Formats: sequence, structure tokens, C-alpha cells
Amino acid sequence: MRLCLAAVALSLSACATARMHSVAEINSVGQRCGLALGEVFQDEAEKKLLFVVRPGAEPEQRLCVNRWARENHMKTVFVDAIQFPES
Repeated sequence: MRLCLAAVALSLSACATARMHSVAEINSVGQRCGLALGEVFQDEAEKKLLFVVRPGAEPEQRLCVNRWARENHMKTVFVDAIQFPES
């Protein structure tokens, strides 16, 4: 019985959820990974996603952000190109 309870407790602790990080935390990650302020952000509606808007991001930068995102139970979304509609 104790073994069963321990297994359940361990499995539940592994199911961590993403949380909303502060702007300072996100900016710190971006700067540590060689990105400019504002190029890394988290949307409140999708807390599990970490967005990186940096066309031509270096492989080292991508790896750095991916590593931090994984450690914080998030997925990284890289936006390599943006086209704004002409008015």
C-alpha cells in the first residue's frame, strides 16, 4: 500500500504545469541567450508557450531558450518571419 501511494505521489509531482513568468524573468532569459529585450515573451492565454521573435536566431540562441523552456515545463515557438499587411 505504501509503495502504491509513493508511486502516485511521485507521478503527480512530475505533472508540473507552466506558470506565468514575470517580464523580468523572461527578459533575463532573452539577454542570457543573446537576444534583445522584447524578443522573448510569454502570452497569458497560452502559459505553456514561450515565443521567440528573432529572424535568423543562431542555433546556440535557440538551444539556450529551448533548454530554459523545457526546465520550466514550456514549449518554445520560434517566429522566423513576420509580414505586416500594407495599408
